[in-house]
Amino acid sequence: MNRTDVLIIGCGIAGATAALRLARNPERHITVVTRARDPHESNTRYAQGGIVGRGNDDAPAILANDIIAAGAGVTSPEAARILAEEGPPLLHEVLEQTARVAFDQDASGQPLFTTEAAHSRRRILHVGDSTGNAIMNGLITALNECPNVTVESEMTAVDLITFPHHSRDPLDNYRAIACHGAYMFDRQERTVHRYLAGATVLATGGLGRIYRNTTNPPGARGDGLAMANRAGARIANAEYVQFHPTALAVPGAEGFLISEAVRGEGGILITPEGKPFMADYAPEWKDLAPRDVAARAIHHEMERNGYSYVLLDIASRMSAEAIRERFPNIYEQCHKAGIDITRDPIPVVPAAHYFCGGVLVDEWGWSNIESLYAIGEISCTGVHGANRLASTSLLEGLVWGNRAATRIEESLNQGDALRTEFDNVPSWDESGLVADADPALIQGDMQTIQNIMWHYVGLVRSAERLSRAIRELRHLWNEIETFYRTTKLDDGLIGLRNAVEVALIVAQAARHNRQSRGCHYRQDSAVSEGDRLI
Repeated sequence: MNRTDVLIIGCGIAGATAALRLARNPERHITVVTRARDPHESNTRYAQGGIVGRGNDDAPAILANDIIAAGAGVTSPEAARILAEEGPPLLHEVLEQTARVAFDQDASGQPLFTTEAAHSRRRILHVGDSTGNAIMNGLITALNECPNVTVESEMTAVDLITFPHHSRDPLDNYRAIACHGAYMFDRQERTVHRYLAGATVLATGGLGRIYRNTTNPPGARGDGLAMANRAGARIANAEYVQFHPTALAVPGAEGFLISEAVRGEGGILITPEGKPFMADYAPEWKDLAPRDVAARAIHHEMERNGYSYVLLDIASRMSAEAIRERFPNIYEQCHKAGIDITRDPIPVVPAAHYFCGGVLVDEWGWSNIESLYAIGEISCTGVHGANRLASTSLLEGLVWGNRAATRIEESLNQGDALRTEFDNVPSWDESGLVADADPALIQGDMQTIQNIMWHYVGLVRSAERLSRAIRELRHLWNEIETFYRTTKLDDGLIGLRNAVEVALIVAQAARHNRQSRGCHYRQDSAVSEGDRLI
């Protein structure tokens, strides 16, 4: 049994930022839990391209306009304004000063900005092509220096503790749903513990692993979204799953992200025969078209011509020395896969990359459940709309991590924090469960989910495909729920249960929305304002 002032589930840029900002009050105790063995491991770690800063020719209004334009008419103007105004100063304060992240500079010591798709200015700060890794190294080091922050690894969240659902008290005592913490599965001890908290923060990342092809790490299976859904949290924009146009398409290395910064530095997309094609789909932006347009263009070329992949050519646009200096990680990973990117074009395909929807929150990261906050990719702040602008995800995690911490600190200072006793929360009961989770069943069911989502709820959708997906997922949900309720807990089983629930959420939202917009493309929809169809 554990009690803490604030429980943060997830340790990427959003969760770590919230913990750091709360830790400024030495009287607070903050517990950060992560399912990974290494606290550095998160979606943030794999971010290559960079994070939005602010150049000399830039301004908050210009950035906000770019965010809104990329969001295809769904972005909240207020959320875009908040991100554009608060993001760059927080980047300096939290990442450069507190976490001591050293972004790349030119010979005179000035920030070295790059550009990415749909940005009207060069404003992306980076650390080579391993920006996320550098950020996580700095944030974890800073957290380890905070005596009032406890980071616990190999802890998988099972479910949120919500009243009245988990309370032993009569239902009449409650007027609204409230979150008091979470049940956590200790992967080492293989037991479930109760974590009680005055405020709970979901910072669990995305859901790319419900798709067959994804750039996301293994933990991105929608755990936080599924828990929030079961608890009664409102979820918005779940149909908007962004597919990154360029993931490496080489056996044994599938899913490795080829950063958008490669196109930002002049890389062009070509067919296997060597023909550039993006001007046919986006005459204005060409290879720097928004991600939804670029991904569908590639998909269309592959489908129409029977290609297994297209090619991304940077070798003819930069010198070999410049490529190795600017993209050392991509160079190394491709070299291991047998590709010399200083000489040869890179085979790429689209892959599920980012969830633009999530738990609906206000401007402070607060959900409709009392004392429950959601920040980072699991949340829907309204910033990303129907299609995320490149390199804004890290900035969003930073801004709303800070905002949630501010709101939580105010609430705790005012005595608004929820209090309960362990006696009021039942212990996790596994009595009568004797069967161990069968990894073959878990793997088989997960692959079925991934194939359904890829073929029916992927880059191109239709009523028939979505109806088929929902029928098959509902059947699978029943099977998995029976499996879950008769089997001892296991991280893989927890993830499978969450994955099928999240897949259903996405598929149902996609069927409900008959209008193509952004990264939700219905081939059976009518053209409407804001559409970017190919």
